[in-house]
This record gives sequence, C-alpha cells and structure tokens, in this order.
Amino acid sequence: MKIEHFAFNVADPIAVAEWYVTHMGMTIARKMDGGPNTHFLADNSGQVMIEIYNNPPDQVPDYANMNPLILHLAFVCENPEEKRAELEKVGATFAEEVRIKDGSHLVMMRDPWGLAIQLCKRGVSMLKA
Repeated sequence: MKIEHFAFNVADPIAVAEWYVTHMGMTIARKMDGGPNTHFLADNSGQVMIEIYNNPPDQVPDYANMNPLILHLAFVCENPEEKRAELEKVGATFAEEVRIKDGSHLVMMRDPWGLAIQLCKRGVSMLKA
C-alpha cells in the first residue's frame, strides 16, 4: 500500500491552497470549485499529496491551539533558518527549533491558520532517493 494523500479540514481552503502553492512549492494536482472547495496539493516529487477542503457539517480543528506534536505537516528543507525567515514574512509563526545529535535540524512553525508545519533538514535522509 502507498499513501495517496492526507486531508485537512480548514476554514478557507482557497486561501490555504494558494499559500502552500506560493510559499511551500506545492502544486495543485486537482481542485473542485464550489461546495467544500477541495484542493489536492502535490509536493515537488508528485508522489505525496495533501487535501485541503472545508466540510461545514463537521468542525474545523483548532490547529492553532493544538500542540505541534499532536499533528504537523513536515517538509524536507535544505536550509530551515532561511525558509523560516521567508515564511515569517508571509504570515507563518515560529514555534520551536530542535537540533539532533545525528545532524538533523528541525524548525517547527505554524502557517497563517495555525496548522503546525515542520522544516526538516535530516542528518541522514529517511526518504528513498
């Protein structure tokens, strides 16, 4: 089995999708106008997607008040310090920074809607090339 996507119920899927495309390098693989305004966003490998939508019958989680260790979206990032500075200029906020003995550098942030995002520079890559 292979994961196709992970879905997030958000208040404003159009704005969230636009931010991730503009600032996180994602592309719109598919979108559905109207209704829940579903957007499937692919990473630059085209192998991993997230789904952003608004489903009013259910609640939008209070991402901003969730501990980032409960839920976060992690991105491979070659220069977490530089990307942190870029993202802070466009509405993201810093949460914490961790350096691990294996050389990994992890920067936890929140997007403008409060969802935790992590910038990961691993000492040893966990992904297959």
